Amino acid sequence: MTVLHPTAGHALDGLLHDGMTIAVGGFGLSGNPSDLIEAVRDSGVRDLTVVSNNMGVDGKGLGILLENDQVRHVLASYVGENKLFAQRFLDGDLDVEFVPQGTLAERLRAGGAGIPAFFTATGVGTPLAEGKPVQEFDGRRYVLERAVVADLALVHAYRADRYGNLVYRYTARNFNPLVAAAGRVAVVEAEQISDEPLDPDVVVTPGIYVDRLVPARDRVKDIEQRTVRPRTGGAR
Repeated sequence: MTVLHPTAGHALDGLLHDGMTIAVGGFGLSGNPSDLIEAVRDSGVRDLTVVSNNMGVDGKGLGILLENDQVRHVLASYVGENKLFAQRFLDGDLDVEFVPQGTLAERLRAGGAGIPAFFTATGVGTPLAEGKPVQEFDGRRYVLERAVVADLALVHAYRADRYGNLVYRYTARNFNPLVAAAGRVAVVEAEQISDEPLDPDVVVTPGIYVDRLVPARDRVKDIEQRTVRPRTGGAR
């Protein structure tokens, strides 16, 4: 049963503890559960393992947990936009497991589907496969990857109903559905919450995966890199 909470802090009440694993939706700053991330920061929990495509940027997204020294271990595909993340990794101050983006998506999907591990050709013969079982199928070598099951999933959705059914908006969908399924407990912030059930034909994440729901605060949507070109032809 999905329970509606008034604020992100209330939604995370009783769920956070030191040393836990948190899977977080988002890609760059798109689809970040910003209210929930801020609530984690404000809680002061430490030694976190964070599973996410990346760690936001300096001062935004998951970057605020790094700045507050709350993260010990990271599973991610990308580092480049966060200077603090890169520097702490290079200094040996942060334990980072790099995971190819498709492999990370499949590890989360497998965790949500109850599949403990799977074989993939991605990473075979590289440092990413060191220490992992490798097996040959039909003349090709594959490496065994473990599924990800997180203690807590933090998700951002565009629309939700009170039953916890979710719809995402464009590229903000990214890792959010996978993260929602891979958490033992899933907490969702949604921009719109409807009293009426969503049309089943448009639901992406069924409410069976969602434990707690909170309205997302209205905020400016941050853009990592804004690229524009001059107007031409007298356009206004």
